[in-house]
Amino acid sequence: MIGNSSPRLLVQTREVESIEDLLAYADPRDPLVWLRRGDGIVGIGPLVVEVSLGGSRPTSAAGAVPDPADGWRWLTAAAEVDDEVRLPGTGLVAFGAFAFDARSERSSVLRVPSVIVGKHGGRSWVTSIRRADDPEPAAPVLQPYGPYWSATLGPGAMDPAGYQAAVRAGLDAIAGGEVSKVVLARDLVGTVPVGADLRRLARALSSGYPDTWTFAVDGLIGASPETLVTVSGGTVTARVLAGTASRGADADADTAASLALATSAKDQDEHQYAVQSVLAVLRPHTSALAASEQPFMLKLPNVWHLATDVEGDLSNGESALDLVAALHPTAAVAGTPTDAAIELIRRLEPFDRGRYAGPVGWVDANGDGEWAIALRCAQFGAEPIRRFATYSDTTPVTAHAGAGIVAGSDPESELLETRVKFRPIVDALA
Repeated sequence: MIGNSSPRLLVQTREVESIEDLLAYADPRDPLVWLRRGDGIVGIGPLVVEVSLGGSRPTSAAGAVPDPADGWRWLTAAAEVDDEVRLPGTGLVAFGAFAFDARSERSSVLRVPSVIVGKHGGRSWVTSIRRADDPEPAAPVLQPYGPYWSATLGPGAMDPAGYQAAVRAGLDAIAGGEVSKVVLARDLVGTVPVGADLRRLARALSSGYPDTWTFAVDGLIGASPETLVTVSGGTVTARVLAGTASRGADADADTAASLALATSAKDQDEHQYAVQSVLAVLRPHTSALAASEQPFMLKLPNVWHLATDVEGDLSNGESALDLVAALHPTAAVAGTPTDAAIELIRRLEPFDRGRYAGPVGWVDANGDGEWAIALRCAQFGAEPIRRFATYSDTTPVTAHAGAGIVAGSDPESELLETRVKFRPIVDALA
């Protein structure tokens, strides 16, 4: 078990003059980023703490930890936080990225950097974090962007024909009563040059998809439109996305695409599975919980989504990480019933999803935080980048995209949906 005495972390947050480009401070090869519309936080400098949760025995430098929420409470127990700004993302913060499946070979991580630069609502700040016996971390320094680069991508373990076959197998499982819904993904694989400035990818995604969460944690980089859960001052919110249609080529076609999605019985059913799964999980943790009666249409540059916002009041002081553990995996990325859908995914997908469709985000010492589902993303490196890049002239990259399969799904249409969902990350990589 983890040691009795948690590390004494000294944390100081101070307001600074306006920071225009947070990404310019990030590590080019291993950025640590959480952004939306230019606001957010970027971690830099050596890591003060990194907790790796791989396999069935989560471990840190101090030993095994029971789960991310308990491990984080242990790490923050003796922290001395001097925060004069008190905005979302100030004070002691950990960035996290978790595997989709508990059986994944890809580890889940919580990372606490020595310096965080942040911006919110027109105010900017710098947070320094250190162990009590360590010197003050160096001040943040702008790092010029490296040259542009592109990735070479191609089919992975599941090609288009294989994906349609998997969808047909999923439909057979639905017809047989094994599941009501299953989300099946396929993969693209490729390489990028070692030493590539990965901030370029985060910057392209942030610029092209400003309303999404742009994230980079331990080589996982993407722009997710789906909030898993946000906790702030005792309030919990979530946004459920399920049901997708490509944007039209012109105004008339776009209106038609939106209307077709809004009136699609198949997509409405898929969406309701996802909403009900989130409500069922959150109810035991809240004293009041509400969701909009009808989904609204969320417009992104490449797709329309059916979306429902959920909001409630926490009843027992649980942290964002407690709710992440309770919610993941949602029906939007796994299926219904969850356990049966996960087993079906393991049977039909010939790869390990890694952190794709897993939780990604941040948590502070109070348990507040913002967590998204890792979608529209790519994982760089067979191992964390800083280790992998030392023995090869290229770094592998893997991207995934999936679609929700319910009764009435058409294999060719679901394949086309994955192509649309690949577009943000494929375009940015190119």
